[in-house]
Amino acid sequence: MASAATAPPTPGNLKRIVAASLIGTTIEWYDFFLYGSAAALVFNKLFFPDSDPLVGTLLSFLTYAVGFAARPIGALVFGHYGDRLGRKKLLVLSLLLMGGATFAIGLLPTHATIGSAAPVLLTVLRLVQGFALGGEWGGAVLLVSEHGDARRRGFWASWPQTGAPAGQLLATGVLSLLTATLSDSAFTSWGWRIPFLLSGVLVIVGLWIRLSVDESPVFKQALAQAEARKSDSAEKPPLVSVLRHHWRDVLIAMGARMAENISYYVITAFILVYATTAADVSKQTALNAVLIASAVHFAVIPVWGALSDRIGRRPVYLIGAAGIGLWMFPFFALIDTGGFGNLVLAVTVGLVLHGAMYAPQAAFFSEMFATRMRYSGASIGAQFASVAAGAPAPLIATALLADYDSSTPIALYVIAAVVLTLIAVGVAKETRHRDLADIEPSPEDEASAAVRTAADAHTR
Repeated sequence: MASAATAPPTPGNLKRIVAASLIGTTIEWYDFFLYGSAAALVFNKLFFPDSDPLVGTLLSFLTYAVGFAARPIGALVFGHYGDRLGRKKLLVLSLLLMGGATFAIGLLPTHATIGSAAPVLLTVLRLVQGFALGGEWGGAVLLVSEHGDARRRGFWASWPQTGAPAGQLLATGVLSLLTATLSDSAFTSWGWRIPFLLSGVLVIVGLWIRLSVDESPVFKQALAQAEARKSDSAEKPPLVSVLRHHWRDVLIAMGARMAENISYYVITAFILVYATTAADVSKQTALNAVLIASAVHFAVIPVWGALSDRIGRRPVYLIGAAGIGLWMFPFFALIDTGGFGNLVLAVTVGLVLHGAMYAPQAAFFSEMFATRMRYSGASIGAQFASVAAGAPAPLIATALLADYDSSTPIALYVIAAVVLTLIAVGVAKETRHRDLADIEPSPEDEASAAVRTAADAHTR
């Protein structure tokens, strides 16, 4: 029976908590897609004008990749303090850093104004964004997971995951509006700044919502028990405890992310390269297909999350991974036809199947780790995998296309990631019935740890 400290919140309070998490993940993805588009459209001209146009584009994308490199560092730092100080404090800080850096990019002087200092400042701000984003996801999903009704944890925790399609729709919509209403010279001169400055509005709304929610009751209970034991002074840092007692779960989380992360960037980012080069589809047509599919993606994520509450996290995740593997060859075959309807179908089915992995991921990863190391464990597993999976996926897919002039190696690349994910999720334990309020004893108590291990083996 759950204690009073962990009783489910009222529906209104829970919706506010979900909104507090969703606004952060939406800003995260809004920034992600906005920066990527700006890197391709204007940053090469504004911040690297002395370079060859192609070199300038590569340099602008290099600043984009820097954000990925900073994410694991953010995961380590935010995870450590989030497990020590609480989820809410760190989520407020991540929102300020993330939104503040995005807003500052909109005010940044260009190379024509301050010379080589401009790309340096751009890179620094991108590092700040990546650092903040590395800590945002773990805290956002934990805040919902640890507040929500355990019977519907998969459903409620899946809502922060809808921030990906929401951010994509928002960023693309703003850019489309600006490019439709401004001339090329006006957009290059000042119009590109508007979407970055608009992030300031999102930050204000996000702060208002996040400051109004309470700290996770599960974390407060764990902190109170730790203080009662008076063991904090001798307690290992969360990272050390995670690697010592939950290293297997970290590897499972990283493996689970491989197919999810790689398939997403192939379906939404690499498609812009493949459709325009191999299928002779206009970039706007490919982008419109991604937009339509993203709207469907947004709608189905909570549905998959709710299904994970009924049949389990692992079955839903496995459906998504296996489905992506089976869909890769039809995916490219449909794109090769060049028809808009087939393009929409290819991307939509791909993102629906991706949602089956992405939706239960929040609850699944949260349920793997003990409370006082949950922020660290979930963040490390998710963000370290993104560096190996999502960051290089478009580059690897593009290189395979250039070398082989065929979609077959790209499909096999995604299928190889699917195999890794199927193995990782296949060996994982089902976590759906785990009570997050069931605080584990101190990791230093080896006798208690042995009892927990025996109990886990019995439940399996």
